[in-house]
Amino acid sequence: MTEPEPTSGPDPASAPTGSTAATAARAGDTAAARLKERIYATLTLTAVVVALAETAVPDHLEAALTVAVTALGVWLATVVADEQSHRAVTKRGASRLELRTTLYVSAPLLLTAVGPLVLIGASALGVLGLVPALLISACVEVGTLFFWGWRTGLRMGNGPLNAMVSGLIDMGIGVAVIAVKLLAGH
Repeated sequence: MTEPEPTSGPDPASAPTGSTAATAARAGDTAAARLKERIYATLTLTAVVVALAETAVPDHLEAALTVAVTALGVWLATVVADEQSHRAVTKRGASRLELRTTLYVSAPLLLTAVGPLVLIGASALGVLGLVPALLISACVEVGTLFFWGWRTGLRMGNGPLNAMVSGLIDMGIGVAVIAVKLLAGH
């Protein structure tokens, strides 16, 4: 849940490049495209679980359905937008390989819901309350953003201090999402 996705999957070298590429994945940067989707989903679901935690009397089933449907809806919107942009740029539908690449790249949008769903399930079993489960989920998601920023900083060749700053900036973005959600209310 806290590590960027490996570069395995459809062969990026066989994806179209240049002006025919509709996405970063189709241009050959599958790992970056997957991580982008994962970060986007993390920010989205963080806002959703914070909103659920603010609900007067949240229900386990409602919370789980909200998280699952949000992840599914964002995933479907991403797949549709990717295909539409591909058609607009290339004047043709996606090939089987391109569609497989799109599904592979967008899969982290669904995977990001696993953590919150596990914590909601633990709450339903009485391990902890639902609001604490949702808040822990939001904190884990923000911690994940820190990890990705820190690790990216190290991979770029920055020293440990610069990598820490990178992680703190990414974490700050996650905290800002939560703050905006809390200030805006439902």
